[in-house]
Amino acid sequence: MYSIVDIETTGNGIKGNKITEISIFKYDGYAIVDEFTSLVNPECEIPYFITRLTGIDNDLVRDAPTLVEIAEQILEITRDTIFVAHSVGFDYNVIKNEFKSLGLEYTRKKLCTVRLSRKLIPGYNSYSLGKLCSALDIPLTDRHRARGDAHATTLLFQKLLRIEGAETVFKHFLNARSQETTLPPALPKHIYDDLPNTPGIYYFKNAKGKIIYVGKAINIKKRVLSHFYDKATKEIQMCAITADIDFELSGSELVALLMESTAIKHHYPEYNRSQKRNVQRYGIFTYEDRNGIFHLAFNKIKQAPDPVAIFYNTTDCRLYLEEVCKTFSLCAKFCHLQEKVDTCSHYRIKKCDGICRGDETVDAYNKKVEEAVSFMRDNNESLLIREKGRTYSESAFVLLQNGIYKGYGFVDKDTQISSFDDLEAYLIPQKNTLETERIIQSYLTRNPQKVKQFTETYDAN
Repeated sequence: MYSIVDIETTGNGIKGNKITEISIFKYDGYAIVDEFTSLVNPECEIPYFITRLTGIDNDLVRDAPTLVEIAEQILEITRDTIFVAHSVGFDYNVIKNEFKSLGLEYTRKKLCTVRLSRKLIPGYNSYSLGKLCSALDIPLTDRHRARGDAHATTLLFQKLLRIEGAETVFKHFLNARSQETTLPPALPKHIYDDLPNTPGIYYFKNAKGKIIYVGKAINIKKRVLSHFYDKATKEIQMCAITADIDFELSGSELVALLMESTAIKHHYPEYNRSQKRNVQRYGIFTYEDRNGIFHLAFNKIKQAPDPVAIFYNTTDCRLYLEEVCKTFSLCAKFCHLQEKVDTCSHYRIKKCDGICRGDETVDAYNKKVEEAVSFMRDNNESLLIREKGRTYSESAFVLLQNGIYKGYGFVDKDTQISSFDDLEAYLIPQKNTLETERIIQSYLTRNPQKVKQFTETYDAN
């Protein structure tokens, strides 16, 4: 038994969406055996653009029942049935979230007539309900009203049931492990099936082939699937128009992050937000207190006079300062890694020569601070970062020259690199941006063991 459903809503995303009309046809595979159709008072304003699309306005629903008043009828007519809709993820999730807000659980098996149509009647340019009904001579009246669309979906579903091979397809779609009802309606399953379980970046594309989102992942297939389960409004909207997914392998998370940053700035996809925002920077700076002691501290870049080092989050700033503190035997108190203490007792910084206890002279301590500041200002050597390659037989590298990011590349493990000229053939040049600086600086802070000065011979192994 099937419940073929269509809803009209206020159009405020999945979680903020309120139902304004619902229509359900109970169908036994041969005939409609029951129907429930009703306007619904959403108990909120209906936006003008929704009224223009559906014809449903505030006056029309003013005296309509609220969802709580008809919830039991919806539960009853759909009980022990398979929930069917055109782009089922939208209708099902709106109803599920609406019921959840009422303290009610709503769980049904699902079928999507968009995905079923793509599988059973391939080759159409569009699988929207209107275009599909026109192509298949299915009568569709009262478009964008719940009953008209639900009735047309029922007639479409009836046709799909009777196509040769439909029984096998339906059985596959209803298998919980098939993921057919989880995937976006316009995305062919074989495209998802062909995604790798390795690090890299991926591109979501719409029906016209335009890139609408770029992401990075340690496991591309797993990360892509998480988008389909995410019920945030942005994710629902993005997945609803995703028709293709492409990918590039990176071998490691670091290279994937750098590739993602470049791709976002090149394609400027509409659903990427994080790297379009201004990046907050933090600076380590030094100052002298009233006792003549030099301090090291960090703050937002606007409040850090003449910074000696710049970072892009407070965690990396603190970790780097801890390393400097340990390297030059500085005091955690006067490096502001501990506040409101008389003497330092930092659990990771064991050695302090006693400036906080009066055991070290101010001149001796200040000389160490000056050495640390000089080190931080001059810490712009040429570096190679070694990472895993895309295959077992290769390694990846990221190159910095004089502290500036130059790009990344891939090289066979049996290749010996001893100069920039040797490396240049494998380098994929990239632009140095605030975002790539942030990515690399964070990596260097957390993974110092994977870094080599470029003056050394580079062994891909």
